[in-house]
Amino acid sequence: MKRLVITAMFLSSTWLVAQAPNLEKDYAAIERKVIDWRRDIHQNPELGNREFKTAEKIAKHLKSLGIDVQTEVAHTGVVGLLKGDLPGKVVALRADIDALPVTERNDLPFKSTVTSEFLGEKVGVMHACGHDTHTAILMGVAEILAKNKDKIKGTVKFIFQPAEEGPPPGEEGGALLMVKEGVMENPKVDAIFGLHINSQTPVGVIKYKPGGTMAAAQSFTIKVKGKQSHGSQPWSGVDPILISAKIIDGLQTIISREAELTNEAAVITVGKIKSGVRFNIIPESAEMIGTIRTLDYDMKDHINKRMKEMVATIAKAYGGEATCEIRKATEITYNEPALVDQMLPTIQRVAGTENVQLQKAITGAEDFSYFQKEAPGFFFFLGGMTPGNTESFPHHTPDFLIDDSGLLLGVKTLTEMSLDFLNSMETPGISTDMKGK
Repeated sequence: MKRLVITAMFLSSTWLVAQAPNLEKDYAAIERKVIDWRRDIHQNPELGNREFKTAEKIAKHLKSLGIDVQTEVAHTGVVGLLKGDLPGKVVALRADIDALPVTERNDLPFKSTVTSEFLGEKVGVMHACGHDTHTAILMGVAEILAKNKDKIKGTVKFIFQPAEEGPPPGEEGGALLMVKEGVMENPKVDAIFGLHINSQTPVGVIKYKPGGTMAAAQSFTIKVKGKQSHGSQPWSGVDPILISAKIIDGLQTIISREAELTNEAAVITVGKIKSGVRFNIIPESAEMIGTIRTLDYDMKDHINKRMKEMVATIAKAYGGEATCEIRKATEITYNEPALVDQMLPTIQRVAGTENVQLQKAITGAEDFSYFQKEAPGFFFFLGGMTPGNTESFPHHTPDFLIDDSGLLLGVKTLTEMSLDFLNSMETPGISTDMKGK
């Protein structure tokens, strides 16, 4: 596929007709609300496509602001439309609202104790990726912009997206389904902005990268068929657990010996293996699931091809059979360079130039990439680690922790970016020729 290619160039002397109005009083008034919203959502997390109470909370808030609200978008998504008093372009702002099947270990007054069912198992549920902060931040942005609609030249579309972590098996969901249901149309979006909190970036810091920013993600399922036998007589059977171990080892050689890592990073991870029922039985089958992360489309194609070849060949070498099914999850998160150039002065003004840092691409993935295929997009990272902290925990872990003091900068940044973009004289254009890299 080909990245979206910018066709409009922006001149720093003409991109902004007026800076955003001074909203410091509004920001000061909203901070406590945003923190309270975030803590309430954190304490009451819901898994993808099941965010019923979260969606109800969002919709109620948007309606109270006089914003036109559409619910049940892509199952549980909420979309708000705020028309300014002056005509103009359309900017979209996105927040994801789903939680993860993770049991929280933090000792917080608003700790999650929620449990649910995931893939047939009882699990804890936790906002272990910070989507609770994204939701609260965008609720705050909506309130400030609604209070200042007389200053808005154009329209703001608020997209509260479910199932960013992926819908349940057998269901559609997330950004892809929202796009299919027309969320980027009626009115057509001219640009879209989004952010992601980061537990390992200090509060007050914003990180960004033009171009390819986050990896394309794929999931895979490998099914291994052996021959069951008594554990004391392995020669009478074919061990699918042994074959699985050899497959896992072999897959890593695709990365270490075949992927051109000086070009871009790539990852193959087996996240779950299931086989057997008893200590003295060699089982008949095994199943593995995992993820592939790539930042280059040629590398993705090569890895996909070699995985399927290697899985079948290794299984055959040990007397078994195996299949490998690969599914698409996200595309490359691609920040239009000219849009980044256009909005960078705004971010630097809000956060301070010294706090806005260029970063390298990362192998994490975001389905925000599907919105970016429909309109120029800019996705950036917001610091959520307490300054001076010597130990921070990664996303998707039971100890994941965010400092609430970082939320207000997110509110300010998205608000000011929206107003500055709508006041700008230029509108980005994109080409959807997806043939190259």
